[in-house]
Amino acid sequence: MTSSGRILAALGLLSCIALSVNVPAAAVAAAAPVPAPKEAVRIPFTQRYQAVQHGGLVRASNSSISCRREVAPLARPCADVKKGAAGVNSDFEMFYSEVDDNPDTYNSTRAELKVPQGAKVSYARLYWGGNLRVGEQKPPRDNGRVLVAEPGGAYKEVLADTVVGHRSDAGSDAYQASADVTPLVRTGGAGMWTVAQLNIAMGHSEVGAWGGWTLVVAYEHPREPLRRVSLWDGFEGLAAGAGRAAAETVEIAGLRARPGSRGKAGVVGYDGDRGTLGDSLSVTADGGRRVSLGDGKNPFNDVMNSTITEFGHNAFVRQPDHMNNLGYDADVFDLSPVLSDGARSLSFRFTGENQGHFLGVLFVQTDARR
Repeated sequence: MTSSGRILAALGLLSCIALSVNVPAAAVAAAAPVPAPKEAVRIPFTQRYQAVQHGGLVRASNSSISCRREVAPLARPCADVKKGAAGVNSDFEMFYSEVDDNPDTYNSTRAELKVPQGAKVSYARLYWGGNLRVGEQKPPRDNGRVLVAEPGGAYKEVLADTVVGHRSDAGSDAYQASADVTPLVRTGGAGMWTVAQLNIAMGHSEVGAWGGWTLVVAYEHPREPLRRVSLWDGFEGLAAGAGRAAAETVEIAGLRARPGSRGKAGVVGYDGDRGTLGDSLSVTADGGRRVSLGDGKNPFNDVMNSTITEFGHNAFVRQPDHMNNLGYDADVFDLSPVLSDGARSLSFRFTGENQGHFLGVLFVQTDARR
């Protein structure tokens, strides 16, 4: 995102249910046209899935675009930024990441999904999105389609078949879609998952290019603690400053977490800039004191800083594995400090950074009791 002070209007996007169809890799370029999914400008966060079961939540995630060369006079070298140096996407010419050997895909990235051995997948959902307008303009009719390959498998087409959120403003053209891929993940299991043909634009502009994907999986395992897992989604644009447009609150009730319980919360965000301050994530248990979430990789006042981490660490293998993902965040934070006195409900509050950013997904895991 540019440093010009652009303020985003609040918006929301509803994620989508998927339909998976086998597509031979050689036929990617010749795939039949996909009907444009229905769209909505703003749909607030709603609960997508919840369960109380022995097991938990895992996720795989990666960004789909990165810097190719510096454009801004004072920009750090692109190679340094990929390794974690400060830098924002509007300072660079951005280009697709490509890890497969298929000439018919224009972006592809991989990430490891760590489903525990012996676990049963109870639910899986794939989220993808980004900016359609940069140095080029991508047609929004392709927002509801990606290609997915399970570990060792061939690409399969995954389609969104419910409303896709999509809204453009003076500088960006943002969207998020999602798909229920439970059968696919039950078959594919743990390992390296590949997502390709994510509809995002490359090039350079004052608002920059961004985009990526996250696969969230709920699983059951008889040897793990009883936990409550909850998945929420939408796509809210948070403006800078105070007021309703600058903040979003998500309420999760019915937890029944004992004092000293453990938990974690995962967030997917778009166009968060490293070093552009003001964005935060805080949680209140049962209306009590508000606790700010953050860690060594995600400062309390810059949580949307283009990282893909878990408790401040790189928790799984990614290809490529850029440390600064230039506008894509998929982080998991430790909720245990919030649960020290137990909790029946949690209130998550997100605030916008100085230039604004987008929210897409919130997933929460807490210890539970019958």
